Amino acid sequence: MHPALLPPTLYFWLIPLLLVDLVLRGMALWSSAQRKQLAWFIALLVLNSAGILPLIYLLVYGLKTKRAK
Repeated sequence: MHPALLPPTLYFWLIPLLLVDLVLRGMALWSSAQRKQLAWFIALLVLNSAGILPLIYLLVYGLKTKRAK
């Protein structure tokens, strides 16, 4: 087996993990940008956490937008 090729069973887990990470990261980045939370936006953009950091952000802050006062 060539070292650059991954076993097929790894693709079974890798592709869904990448898709979930992409979706969670997009949702969290969007939400943090809407709330003008620069520190969270930079952390979410820079740190690669396999969806853990975006999930934590979404659980803490949710997807709610700021309400007009």
